[in-house]
Amino acid sequence: MYIQFLGTGAGQPSKARNVSSLALKLLDEINEVWLFDCGEGTQNRILETAIRPRKISKIFITHLHGDHIFGLPGFLSSRSFQGNEEQTDIDMYGPTGIRQFVLTSLKVSGSRLPYRIHFHEFDVDTVERVLDTDKFTVFADQLDHTVPCVGYRVIQKDLEGTLDAEALRAVGVPFGPLFGKIKNGENVILEDGREIVASDYLSPPRPGKVVTILGDTRKCHASVRLAVNADVLVHEATYGKGDEVIARKHGHSTNMEAALVAKDAGAKRLLLNHISPRFLSKDISQLRKDASTIFENVHIVKDLEEVEV
Repeated sequence: MYIQFLGTGAGQPSKARNVSSLALKLLDEINEVWLFDCGEGTQNRILETAIRPRKISKIFITHLHGDHIFGLPGFLSSRSFQGNEEQTDIDMYGPTGIRQFVLTSLKVSGSRLPYRIHFHEFDVDTVERVLDTDKFTVFADQLDHTVPCVGYRVIQKDLEGTLDAEALRAVGVPFGPLFGKIKNGENVILEDGREIVASDYLSPPRPGKVVTILGDTRKCHASVRLAVNADVLVHEATYGKGDEVIARKHGHSTNMEAALVAKDAGAKRLLLNHISPRFLSKDISQLRKDASTIFENVHIVKDLEEVEV
């Protein structure tokens, strides 16, 4: 499981940072890529990665500000031009209004897609679980921004225990169907009458990963709830130390407030994005250094950076 950041800037693109978008790459787990937000120019950033647009099966939108959604019409249209690949539908999750924005943009521009978009709109006041599959559950919760906005908590369900193949061979279990039965937790009887107890050769289930991806927000209780014990917390840091008043006025967080969320939630790692264009390269190390006084395991990501979860 990897997160690749396609845009890490706030509000408007700069030479160093495009606007908001990131890809949660679940290729080893379910052979899919999930996109979170899709700011203007996202499809251009994708061209600089190994991501295949058809692998993007789900898009999760945090809120309807332009720097988080203006890339959708272009990306959705370009995705349909991959003529040498199978046309696959896409699921889109987001606050009420995302369906109207996308369909109006496509209609006005005369764009026709050879695949369907399945919209899953929700009221941010009542949203809880937005997706539940056999391997993942995704929760959303309302944040504190200037427009309705959510954060997402992606929970990987517990993983099966691993099979001790060497130990099975050592006791004379032939490789083949019996391995599969034991892997599925079934006890088996060998030809010589010995019973092989599956639990003796399976490790306990392993807990899945938890990834929290927040939209724009002031520090709030929902931020902490979504990030409790998360393996990775992706949090905005539009402003820096000492900017708390202006951050609150504009519905954003400072790097210090993001660090407090990570600390209060007991998250394992904090990745800061949505960085204001006013911060130059020389300022980034100071932003990280300041935040680390509250939460040590913090990193400020840059465009195209890939982080293993």
